[in-house]
Amino acid sequence: MRCSRLSRNVLSLTLALAAAPAMAVPRDVTITRDDWGIAHVTGKTDADAVFGAIYAQAEDDFPRVEANLLTALGRTAEADGEAALWQDLRQRLWIDHEALKRDYAESPAWLRKLMDAWAEGLNHYIATHPQEKPRVIARFEPWMALSFTEGSIGGDIEKAGLRPLATFYGGTVTPLALSREAIRDREPRGSNGIAIAPKLTANGNALLLINPHTSLFFRSELAMESGEGLHAYGASTWGQFFIYQGFNEHLGWMHTTSGADNVDEFVEKVTRQGDKWFYARGDSLKPFTEKRVTLRFRQPDGSLGERTFTTYASDHGPVVRDDSRDKSRQWITLSLMHKPVAALSQSWLRTKAKSQAEYLKVATLNANSSNNTLFADRAGNIALLMPQFSPRRDARFDYRDPVDGANAAADWNGVYSAKERPDIFNPSSGWLYNSNDAPWRAAGEGTRDPARYAATFDQVGANPRGDHALELLGIAKGLTLDSLHALAYDPHMPLFEQLIPGLPDLPDGDPLAGPVAMLKAWDRRWSAQSEAMTLANYWGDELETTVRASLRAHANVFDEMRKTSPAQRRDALRRAVARMDKDWGGWSVPWGQVNRYQRTGAAIVQPFADDKPSLPVVFASARWGSLASFGARQYPGTKRWYGTSGNSFVAVVEFGARVKAMAVSSGGASGRESSPHFNDQAALYASGKLRPVYFYASDLAGHVERSYKP
Repeated sequence: MRCSRLSRNVLSLTLALAAAPAMAVPRDVTITRDDWGIAHVTGKTDADAVFGAIYAQAEDDFPRVEANLLTALGRTAEADGEAALWQDLRQRLWIDHEALKRDYAESPAWLRKLMDAWAEGLNHYIATHPQEKPRVIARFEPWMALSFTEGSIGGDIEKAGLRPLATFYGGTVTPLALSREAIRDREPRGSNGIAIAPKLTANGNALLLINPHTSLFFRSELAMESGEGLHAYGASTWGQFFIYQGFNEHLGWMHTTSGADNVDEFVEKVTRQGDKWFYARGDSLKPFTEKRVTLRFRQPDGSLGERTFTTYASDHGPVVRDDSRDKSRQWITLSLMHKPVAALSQSWLRTKAKSQAEYLKVATLNANSSNNTLFADRAGNIALLMPQFSPRRDARFDYRDPVDGANAAADWNGVYSAKERPDIFNPSSGWLYNSNDAPWRAAGEGTRDPARYAATFDQVGANPRGDHALELLGIAKGLTLDSLHALAYDPHMPLFEQLIPGLPDLPDGDPLAGPVAMLKAWDRRWSAQSEAMTLANYWGDELETTVRASLRAHANVFDEMRKTSPAQRRDALRRAVARMDKDWGGWSVPWGQVNRYQRTGAAIVQPFADDKPSLPVVFASARWGSLASFGARQYPGTKRWYGTSGNSFVAVVEFGARVKAMAVSSGGASGRESSPHFNDQAALYASGKLRPVYFYASDLAGHVERSYKP
């Protein structure tokens, strides 16, 4: 349909206004820093609170805020150079800046006000801190908030591998470019969430454990309050203006990376006619949608170069790699949720929900594709919600592998309704957990029958943390904040309980007789003094290496480790002892000497060194079933293992007449090395302790470091 000249002019003006810097308006907002440096932001309106919250984030760590926005916008190469081009191109296959400007212009007025305030807050920070030199973004625009709408550690877009994407679009990927994509330790990325109903608590109030496992220093802890009904506390991903995992006066929400698979690859059968590429759809051919994307990158002399790519997309999504075989030419496209306005709306509105019914109404936006949610509220409700964006698929196809894009039966057919999802509400057990696994035993064995639900809801299988949660929650009663905290840091590791008996007994004189005896006598619990914990960690790492060398597609690594033979377990132990001899001169080393927390600088990628200060971390890897997670590994030149992921922000919350909570963040509230709050929570974090949360003004009284208007 053709637009009239007037309508085209109106659209052009609307888009121009969307792209223009936000017009400053007076902001009635106060930031109060508590004695841990945490920002408590109070505004007259929600927009005022957003302005103050993002301003406070910029005060604490503007470089990380900008870095996250550069990633989301597909502009990292403008700061980091040509090696980052492929990461940017991957992002820009979905993140179209002009489309986001149109989305902003068409957003509801209330959401535009929040995005305007977000941009104002960042721009006001830059204007009032001339010493802070942005690497790329000298002025933030409101529409940019729509590029970064979901606070997970890795977005769905990252499911597209960089190396094959670069190969398809005409380049190669350097090790530097892959460094941010590669998981350098084997720590499971994800989280734990536990919700406890009043029947199992000492005070008759629901409890919630918030325990995200992310990169350390990944989120900002803050409080937001407004005269429009906002009063929320929790973890906000740097650069976003909503509380991603947290609670308000009425309820709390904890997101765990879901084991459901809501991202699919399609095989497109490709042919060329003239100068155009086509793909098969049934018996006909359709032309690929072509789009030119121009990316800028910083050159060694500091100037900006440009490179333009022609990208391709089918009905299923952008092309991410070439999977041609023999004479069959086929490209792989990737389908995922891309609903920026709905996703940002859902992320914000749930922070203001006052009841389970309101929270579930917000969820009908169906804009959560990657997270399970543990929920608890003041009325005593608990729930486990699966991702609301779960595409309805034909059960004849195995969507774990690329499916035939030419077959219309393989296409997505809307999303599963709430009745079709294995959500769980108020189970008779009185508890719910999720540790990135399926919901089949979320309230105890047999909670849900997987045969009744689509395969999409379980694509990863069970893990040892789930075994641990069932072990503890099955006997839980009379829980308090303190005992839920203790449960979240219980030191037992079920995977070693299952692996150690398979080690063969060895005669005296065998070089491994001593290590085997130490492991068999061990209680399978971590502690700073435990020498067996250190040996088990080295051994488990070597055994996992054995398994991964021949791991089948879609196999569960934990199941495969349990299947290893006595000979394989002995050989892995032999290698572990050899490593320990080399590193430590023997295999009897206390865990606290090995497992370390180190934060000596503000760099996102920490340069670890054994001669720099560090702290012993008592808890261990989630790989072994520890609920508290610390993903550590050795680095070039280190014999100690340093953690970069795992427990980050941790909180336990009680929903009584007044909300009570305790929490800890890795490091501290500030990313500035000069700040007293750069590392002031490190000792608490490393020892598995929590501190009080100052949720109400009366809690904050006597704990104020300073209060000011931005």
